Amino acid sequence: MAVADHTISIPRTVWVLGFVSLSMDLSSELIHSLLPIFMVSTLGISMLTLGVIEGIAEATALIAKVFSGMVSDLIRRRKVLLLLGYGLAALTKPLFPMAHSADTVFTARFLDRIGKGIRGAPRDALVADVAPPAIRGTCFGLRQSMDTVGAVLGPLAAILLLYLLNSNIQRVLWFAVLPAAVTMLLLWFGIRETAPSEPAATHRFPIRRALLNRLAPAYWYVVALGAIFTLARFSEAFLVLRAQQMGLPTLWIPLVMVVMSLLYTVSAYPAGWLSDRLSRVALLGASLVMLIGADLLLAQATDTPMLMAGVALWGLHMGFSQGLLATLVADTSPAELKGTAFGLFNMVSGLAMLCASVIAGWLWQKHGSVATFYVGAVFAGLSLLVLLFRPMPAR
Repeated sequence: MAVADHTISIPRTVWVLGFVSLSMDLSSELIHSLLPIFMVSTLGISMLTLGVIEGIAEATALIAKVFSGMVSDLIRRRKVLLLLGYGLAALTKPLFPMAHSADTVFTARFLDRIGKGIRGAPRDALVADVAPPAIRGTCFGLRQSMDTVGAVLGPLAAILLLYLLNSNIQRVLWFAVLPAAVTMLLLWFGIRETAPSEPAATHRFPIRRALLNRLAPAYWYVVALGAIFTLARFSEAFLVLRAQQMGLPTLWIPLVMVVMSLLYTVSAYPAGWLSDRLSRVALLGASLVMLIGADLLLAQATDTPMLMAGVALWGLHMGFSQGLLATLVADTSPAELKGTAFGLFNMVSGLAMLCASVIAGWLWQKHGSVATFYVGAVFAGLSLLVLLFRPMPAR
């Protein structure tokens, strides 16, 4: 593992993308910290239906990345796809407070996640384009960390607004429109994309055998690893509902997402920094140990401190895994196919996310919340065994 050069500075584009992610995540997490309660308590949606909605929504985001990533490689212009993806997400924000049925929520979540899918792979590819190899992990860690700063501020804003607006969830959801608008201004004026240094990819159809053959075995190992990680980690909506089940007042339920996102935030950048100096696979193994601990604590929680300890470990797992997986994708894919590589990685992870959330919703509805988290711990343990006994192949 090469040691990072301390004299190399993080490019301006990475910082701007970090602030873009921060403002959009503030908007999204303000909504997501309250949406599970709104769906189950106000709209009367079952746990299985919640799992299906969350699974399809998150899977849509991840699967859409395969096409946006390939298109971004084809046209070699990332910004136009970022504007389209973030713009679509911004336009959906008013639909949530206007919702009076599961259909409207599903439509809003679906369109919002399509927007996320359109922007995700080009954004990661743009970071890979501009990040010097010696500090690539640091750059991905910084962007991820700033993203999760927004994920902390969103639920905190939800708590404040719930207090000021007498716990009127629908009125609170309207405030998510403002940071979404700020996101578009930052993106429009802050990103200056330069001409590509590599030739554009020449493939015409998104998935072709010749294209797939250009991706090394090490890359496909990372894809499989990402899918297994995703199976072990279902939607965070179930963390919010676990807090409600334990009797936490509505005003304080967004604290679940605050704690998770705060630990995610403070660990993502250090994890990226460490990955430039230590074994990335070892750090991923540590993240799975954290996830196993989180699931066990959440299953056995009898009070709020125990619940929050599990949520904190969940956040640490996210901080130690998400940026590192993105870095491994960048490390193992050709420069001219970065967007494609991120897109394929996220497509496979999206299918795994759909399975994970549907299984979690079914388990909760049929066998209770404890079974949901115990099964999550089993999947995480299996992932750890794969990581320990199947070393990464050569590039």
